Amino acid sequence: MTIDAARRAHEIELPELISPPRRLLKHPRLMHYNRLAALVLVANLVVLAHGLGSGGWWTSGGVDVRALSHAALGNFALGIVIRQQYVINLLFRLATLAPTTWPLRVRWTLAKVYHFGGLHVGGVLAGTLWFLALVGGLTYHAVNGLGGGASAGTVAVSYALVALLTGMVVTASPPLRSRFHDLFERVHRFGGWTALALFWIQAVLFAVATGEDLATAPSVWILTVITFSIALPWLRLRRVPVVVERPSSHVALVHFDHGVTPFAGSSTAVSRSPLLEWHSFANVPAPGRPGFRLTISRAGDWTGSFIDDLPSHVWVKGITTAGVANVENLFTKVVYVATGSGIGPCLPHLLAAAVPSRLVWSARRHRDTYGDTLVDEILAVQPDAVLWDTAEHGKPDMVRLAYEAYAGFGAEAVICISNKQLTWQVVHGLERRGIPAYGAIWDS
Repeated sequence: MTIDAARRAHEIELPELISPPRRLLKHPRLMHYNRLAALVLVANLVVLAHGLGSGGWWTSGGVDVRALSHAALGNFALGIVIRQQYVINLLFRLATLAPTTWPLRVRWTLAKVYHFGGLHVGGVLAGTLWFLALVGGLTYHAVNGLGGGASAGTVAVSYALVALLTGMVVTASPPLRSRFHDLFERVHRFGGWTALALFWIQAVLFAVATGEDLATAPSVWILTVITFSIALPWLRLRRVPVVVERPSSHVALVHFDHGVTPFAGSSTAVSRSPLLEWHSFANVPAPGRPGFRLTISRAGDWTGSFIDDLPSHVWVKGITTAGVANVENLFTKVVYVATGSGIGPCLPHLLAAAVPSRLVWSARRHRDTYGDTLVDEILAVQPDAVLWDTAEHGKPDMVRLAYEAYAGFGAEAVICISNKQLTWQVVHGLERRGIPAYGAIWDS
């Protein structure tokens, strides 16, 4: 990019802000992720109110702990199943079936499909609250000698579950999750497995105490679905060979060729210690070639160790999963905005060229950092790409750069792949001006 082009990008006038009511709905706190979580909680409040109004939560023998148990497990099932890779891919497939002839506002909303994590949060929070009510009911039955499945063993297991669920909810809070992500991941993995085992024990103890048939008990069927959903990715665990290039001390290009060529826009979870931590990266398949690549840049202890000590094998699990950039299929033209290694998730879409696109890539000395081969590959399919060198021009105003490309290319949407702060800046900066914009929401 020339100095004149750099100056022009900073001087471009942005469109006016949309009306205050519409702008309010574009605020990050009211994003679709939070709306979905709130929707689940409101639906549960409706169920609670109906039960309170009809007296359905009480029986002649006390609290209806069975109904409370079903409500808790049903919400937990929603929270867990919505994270299952096959379900995620199905959601993306259904959302992106809409033709580009549909009104833009409809497609704008459908492209928010990647906010499905709100259903996970809402389901888990509601399930935890229902479970606390269940434990209260079981304690009431036990103290008053009312029976109803409140044996000493059931109560003890239930309180152990309360401790586990509380720990998982607390470590999942955004401040703790971002600051202590390794702790969050391990608490959720090992705590989740332990909680699942305790739920099974509780279900069996409850059925024995009440004389319920295990084969027909709703709790058993719900737990079966939950268990299968959790176990399925691990049933596909494998250790595979990799070939790693290191264009610079900042980046590693990891090549896979173990009989799998994932679809463009998907991601793969990889690990060097499968029981401790997993990291997901965008798959970069090349049209007409088997296998795929991952772009891993130095962004923490794990990635730094990976680049400094290149492995010959890594672990993979689950199936390749659709990512945010798959929403491109809902638009006639899109602009990709990437900073640094954010080029990785964009690259498969640029190479596939299924949707006309324009690239804006800001990085420090692109060729020195990522290598001539990768940069030339990008320019071969994106000859009009804007490559902003931060070493030469400094950090750009990415909102203005994105808008200049959007307006000049006649695009319908912008997809931003960057760090959290800049992604929010671009997405919120454009959407409050009436431009559909999308980017990761860091909810995993």
